[in-house]
Amino acid sequence: MSAGYAVLGQRSVVAVTGEDRKAFLQGLVSNDVLRVTPDRAAYALFLTPQGKFLHDFNLVESGAESDAALLLDPETDRRADLLRRLKMYKLRSKIALEDRTEQLRVVVAFGDGALEALGLPAEPGAARAFAGGVAFTDPRLPALGARLFLPADGLAALEAAGLAPREVADYDRLRLSLGIPDGTLDLIPEKSIPLESRMDALNAISWDKGCYMGQELTARTKYRALIKKKLFPVTVDGPAPDTGTPVTLDGKEVGEMRSGRDGAALALLRLEDVQRAAENGLTFQAGPAVLTPREPGWDHTTKG
Repeated sequence: MSAGYAVLGQRSVVAVTGEDRKAFLQGLVSNDVLRVTPDRAAYALFLTPQGKFLHDFNLVESGAESDAALLLDPETDRRADLLRRLKMYKLRSKIALEDRTEQLRVVVAFGDGALEALGLPAEPGAARAFAGGVAFTDPRLPALGARLFLPADGLAALEAAGLAPREVADYDRLRLSLGIPDGTLDLIPEKSIPLESRMDALNAISWDKGCYMGQELTARTKYRALIKKKLFPVTVDGPAPDTGTPVTLDGKEVGEMRSGRDGAALALLRLEDVQRAAENGLTFQAGPAVLTPREPGWDHTTKG
């Protein structure tokens, strides 16, 4: 796939400014905010106290120290909910919360040579200033390419770098082929468990930082090996199942579909059923469609 870029209208930019910005987020989100700098981005989750998914976003620092901001890219339709929840915990913290959707666009650059065109290494989270904004290698997986927060006139710099305009659907096909979940397309607020969604393998969780919202139950899930289900990339043979369609094996419901496109999708499946199907030549179904799951090559965590 040749290098290109697409504007992600489904993601927006929120800024956290003020001298307490890092300490404030450090106590709330799943990753280590203290390691986020203008040269290093991170991917993080905002969880319920019970350790269930609420929001996911990338984090990067932008601007000189006098006006530095931590920039987040929550889902556009849910950014108001994230801002409301952050304001609940502001208390006396010396921070300000700003919606910068009008000033900055969220852009993805992907395909062969995309990182090189932006002067980025294939290292998760590597970041640099670019065209009045910031560009960084996707902190989840470099194979996804780069993410950028750019002013509207920054798009010209992408084309000058040799990146052609592409459709968001092209990026979505890449994401699904790699088996990467994306926000509420694949995770259910107040229900999905981060480790079932392979968020530990996608660099979303720091295991050696202090407490954060949902930390205790997330750690307990990991260290007690409580995970019985995971998201799997699946090949779909037949009509594309809708999100939420039950997945069956031997006529019994064993999972649920998540997002999909053009024969590739994600499905939440029981680990023991995936193993049983592989050992006995059984097939998963979602409605009339036949599903073939596989382990994503990037998940090197111990299987539940």
